[in-house]
Amino acid sequence: MSAIIEKSEELRVESVGSYNKQRCAPSVSTANLANCTAFPNRWSRFRCAIREPAAEFLGTMIFVIFGTGVNCQVFLSMNSNVEAVPRGDFLSLNFGWAAGVALGVWIAGGISGGHINPAVTFTLAVFRGFPWKKVPFYIFAQLLGGFCGAGVVYANYFHAINIVEGGPGIRTISSSGDLLATYAASFLTPVSCFFSEFLGSAILIIGVLCVTDKKNGPPPQGLVPLALFIVVLGIGTSLGMNTSYSLNPARDLGPRFFTAAVGYGTAVFTYRNHYWLWCIVLGPVTGMLCGAFVYDTLIFEGSESIINKPNTRAADHHLRAYPGQMGKLSAGIESA
Repeated sequence: MSAIIEKSEELRVESVGSYNKQRCAPSVSTANLANCTAFPNRWSRFRCAIREPAAEFLGTMIFVIFGTGVNCQVFLSMNSNVEAVPRGDFLSLNFGWAAGVALGVWIAGGISGGHINPAVTFTLAVFRGFPWKKVPFYIFAQLLGGFCGAGVVYANYFHAINIVEGGPGIRTISSSGDLLATYAASFLTPVSCFFSEFLGSAILIIGVLCVTDKKNGPPPQGLVPLALFIVVLGIGTSLGMNTSYSLNPARDLGPRFFTAAVGYGTAVFTYRNHYWLWCIVLGPVTGMLCGAFVYDTLIFEGSESIINKPNTRAADHHLRAYPGQMGKLSAGIESA
C-alpha cells in the first residue's frame, strides 16, 4: 500500500543476498562482480519483468484468503449442522482481516510497495507520483489476486457451504455469497452505504500516509505492516458493521466475479442497482482521494505531493519543497 521505491542507477555494495531493486539481482562486493550475472537463467529474466505485479497478486491473494476465510469460518460454523459451537465472533472477523492486510503488505512491500488495493494505487499516483504506466498492471494483478484468493477459500469451505445452502446445486447471496463479497445492511440507504465506505477509506489512507511519513514519527523499519494491522483493526471494530468495510475494490470485485462464476448468478452485480460500482468502487476511490487531500493539506510537507508543488513565485526562483517520502516504500518495508 504505498509509493514504489525510486530506483537507483548505482549498484549498491552490500552483502550477498540483499536485492538491488532496479536490477532484480543480488548485490555483491565489487571484487566478485566479474563472476555474477543479473539473470542466471531464463526464468530469472522473466521474473524480473513481472515481479512487481506478481507481488501485488500474491499479497492481495493472501489478504483475501485470510479475510474471506475468517468470514466463512465464523458464519458457517454458526450452523449446528456444520459445527456444534461457533468458531469465532465479530472480533475474530476484524482480527482476521487486519492480519490479512498486514501479511499481504509484508509479502509485497519490499517488491512492489505493497499496495494490495486499487484505490491506494490510484491515490498514490495522484498524490505521490506513482507512475501512471504501472497503474493498470497493479490493478489487474490485485483483482486477479482477489479472484484467486476467493477461489482458494471456496475450495476449502464448499462442503460446509453445501450444508448451509441445503445442497450442492443451491447458491444464494444471503446464505453464503456475502461471505466472499460484501453486501450492505438492509436498513441502510444508498447514501449511507456510500458514506460508510467513503469514511472508512479516508481514514485508512490517512493512516497509511501518516505511518509512512518520515517527518511524522513512522514506526521502526519493517514494522509498517504492523501499524497497518492496528489501523485496519480499529476501522473494523468501530466502522465495520454497515457495509463490512470493503475499503478495497479488489477485495470485493475479485470475489464477486468468482461468486458469479460458481453459480451465484448475475444478482451479485445487479444487487441494489449495481452496488458494486457506486459503493464498492467509487466509495473507496473518492474516500482515499479526499483523505490524502486532507492529510497533505494539513500535515505533509514533501515535494512529491501536488499540494506542495511550487507556485509561480517559487518556480521563478527555482525553489521547491523539501522531499518527504520520495524514494521510500510508503506502506511496505523499507530496504535495508
